Amino acid sequence: MDSSFLELIKFLPRWGNIEDLLQDEIEARYILKKGTTYMERIRSGDSNGDSEEEETRYLMCALVDRNWERIHTGHFSRVPLAIRKIYAIGCYFKIFFLLLESTSPAQRELCSGILDEAQLLGCMDDWSDLKVALMDYLDKGGSESPEPLPILVPLNRILSSCDIAQLEAPSLNEFKTKCFQPEQPTLLLNTIHHWPALEKWLDLNYLLQVAGNRTVPIEIGSNYASEEWSQQLVKIRDFLQRQFGKNKGNQEIEYLAQHELFSQIPALKRDICIPDYCTIGKEDQPGAVDIKAWLGPAGTISPMHYDPKHNLLCQVFGSKKIILAAPKDTENLYPHESEFLGNTSQIDAANLDFDSHPLVRKVKFFELLLQPGDCLYMPPKWWHYVRSEAPSFSVSFWWE
Repeated sequence: MDSSFLELIKFLPRWGNIEDLLQDEIEARYILKKGTTYMERIRSGDSNGDSEEEETRYLMCALVDRNWERIHTGHFSRVPLAIRKIYAIGCYFKIFFLLLESTSPAQRELCSGILDEAQLLGCMDDWSDLKVALMDYLDKGGSESPEPLPILVPLNRILSSCDIAQLEAPSLNEFKTKCFQPEQPTLLLNTIHHWPALEKWLDLNYLLQVAGNRTVPIEIGSNYASEEWSQQLVKIRDFLQRQFGKNKGNQEIEYLAQHELFSQIPALKRDICIPDYCTIGKEDQPGAVDIKAWLGPAGTISPMHYDPKHNLLCQVFGSKKIILAAPKDTENLYPHESEFLGNTSQIDAANLDFDSHPLVRKVKFFELLLQPGDCLYMPPKWWHYVRSEAPSFSVSFWWE
């Protein structure tokens, strides 16, 4: 057993860290008590041999499978946080038992997938140090990209019409009085040029190195409201090769959209900063800020829709055409009737069809081009259509 693996074990939750979480979970309590006890013995060099290890590993795998089923019963938003935490803890211990069995590249790849699923479905906030240490360990000696990816050329700023207010890197007070309080959508020019991401992320090989081994949900098809749209869990390295590599050919458009990439990959979060504008709220203490990543080739589309929170969309590379409409025009924008698409319009904002949607004639639309270094502030429930004009990486910040 190599020393670096033994060093990792110290990051695992101990029984005292998780006992309160398991008060009403008899099965999980029994299995995780065995797991933590066994790992304590590994730390002290006093494990009881293969039979105990095999039994505890089997029980841990059963615990993971059982809570995976509980997470997938009903709507994800209604899954109790305790179940998601138990699932994540179980995945951690399952990974360690698999690594006790073997640390071969194939086994590390298997464990890496388990870790990603734990991040996507579980709740790992209490064990971020373990997550980072485990990612580093599993990624060592991982798969290499068969072909280097391109280094994108920065886009030159172009003069473009803009139908909304524009401010040059406004102060906090200026943003509060001119944008936030009147709920006025505004293009904030040259606001994030201090981000390291603006230069570093143009080198797609950097993204490949830092994030390539992670598994993320990818949207397939240019528009999530179309019948052909679907989702898959994909390694970022495969997504980057298919959409940006030399042999991309006529590959169907894929989009890493609305994903909490920065909680999954802390190294990327160090390349950005949460804008101070997100500290402004109607209460003395603003709520948490949700940070979402949007990465894809030219031609990705988010159909006309609205979000319930304040939204600051920041452009790292590439450019996006955006069409806005005010909340007062909601009844004229033909929202879908289904619960899933209730915040999404049936219209194609870039190609209006007045015969099919005559009420759209009453809507006042606002168009603009979002360019690197700029941010677009959108108040809650403002409708927006977004289309990437070039390979693009955007980061959005949502807050209340």
